[in-house]
Amino acid sequence: MGAKVLYSALLLFNAYRRNETPGWAKNIVIGAIAYFVSPIDGIPDLSPFLGFTDDLGVMSFALVSIACYINDDVREKARNQLGRIVKDYDETLLEEVDRIL
Repeated sequence: MGAKVLYSALLLFNAYRRNETPGWAKNIVIGAIAYFVSPIDGIPDLSPFLGFTDDLGVMSFALVSIACYINDDVREKARNQLGRIVKDYDETLLEEVDRIL
């Protein structure tokens, strides 16, 4: 799994955990994460190179939809969690995700 997709999922998760995030935004997060972990999706995750592109698209839509609830604290928590899961990742990939927010 790519660090970009995992970082996006962690951003959503940490935004969900904020008390300031309203119910409608939490519903978007639940839907995006459910799609991410679901074995049934548009492009099977086992497909080389393309497997997670649909997941990233759904998560990108969710991130843009709730961007005002993703602050520096959420980003820091997501980066720390990613660092514990993935030891070596390209920091520019995370910056790409942060730019769309």
